[in-house]
Amino acid sequence: MKNILSLLMIATISICSYGQGTQLEDTEVASVAVVANQIDIDYAQIALKKSDNKEIREFANRMVNDHKAVIGQAAALVKKLGVDPKDNVVSQSLLKDAQETIKKLKRTSKRQFDMAYINNEVTYHKAVINAINSVLIPETENDELKQLLSDVVPALEAHLGHAEMVQKNIKSH
Repeated sequence: MKNILSLLMIATISICSYGQGTQLEDTEVASVAVVANQIDIDYAQIALKKSDNKEIREFANRMVNDHKAVIGQAAALVKKLGVDPKDNVVSQSLLKDAQETIKKLKRTSKRQFDMAYINNEVTYHKAVINAINSVLIPETENDELKQLLSDVVPALEAHLGHAEMVQKNIKSH
């Protein structure tokens, strides 16, 4: 599990350090946003396959539904603006780190999975909220994209609060 958390911290550092002195174009910010949401959907789908815990399954279903909705909003915005999200170093780094986390989650024993998954979710949401607030929003020039990013932060904070509650409940069992 420490490896999963380490990978998430590397991804956060890569997002934040990439933003230092290097301007992300709006099309690159859009790509990072879509990738970050898809990654959490991928994690949730693993949880839905591996976990029998009601709270974990409810949380994972919420992640799938909410993050699909954000991807839909982002897709509608880029279509409206007539641009395509542009692959970049940050989105590639996130995907690479996510592949490692996915491998680790899949290898985690069923007995330890729920805690590994929810710990990952807490750390991932903290990292994404930090990246949006400290890098993506400040570097976004398009007002509509900036607003979409700003609007998603409260939902991510709610996800974090929900994940922390589930984490606490699992630890107490």
